[in-house]
Amino acid sequence: MSLPAPNLDHIPFYGILDTGYVSLQNWERKCLALLEGGAGIIQLRAKKETQEERRELLERILPFFTEISVPLIINDDLELASAYPNLGLHVGQEDISPREARDKLGSGRIIGLSTHSLIQAQAALCLASQINYFAVGPIFATGTKPDYTPVGLGLVRQVRALQPALPFFCIGGINRTNLAQVRAAGAQGVVAVSDVLEDSETAAAVRAYCSM
Repeated sequence: MSLPAPNLDHIPFYGILDTGYVSLQNWERKCLALLEGGAGIIQLRAKKETQEERRELLERILPFFTEISVPLIINDDLELASAYPNLGLHVGQEDISPREARDKLGSGRIIGLSTHSLIQAQAALCLASQINYFAVGPIFATGTKPDYTPVGLGLVRQVRALQPALPFFCIGGINRTNLAQVRAAGAQGVVAVSDVLEDSETAAAVRAYCSM
């Protein structure tokens, strides 16, 4: 039986607050800009930091989420996500399993899963009792994940043709110049990292994604 999950079906833009692109000095400001622009989900991604450093970064932005409905997701740190109420978790193919994450977090939390092929996307759709959404990518080459081979727009079309019962978000190398192609291929929700975080007007950049 599927989870009584929050409605993620109509979120055009998923924001990632990534320490690879955001300085410690700009941490709060960039988070607020993502929210102001209309990001429907925010993920905290701090791959190179220790768990204690991630916790400190989390504590700095938690107050922004106390009175809004935008979910805050932790990237690949189950222990950190489980230590706070209402936080979600995003895991990759080589991280902790969605089942273990669900067992730890319970039924009320959002869990997302990365996929990089049609087989993985199909497998994700069989996990509706464990995950709330999945990501497809990288669509294009991206400096965020330089070791991953781009999956291309063809995979977006294939996933859309499955008429997935779970929301999915396209990620990887997406920017405002190729966004229309990604949308045309079947993406409803997209993730862009460097294109919005490196823009001095991050809120305006996010608004552009939400309106295109």
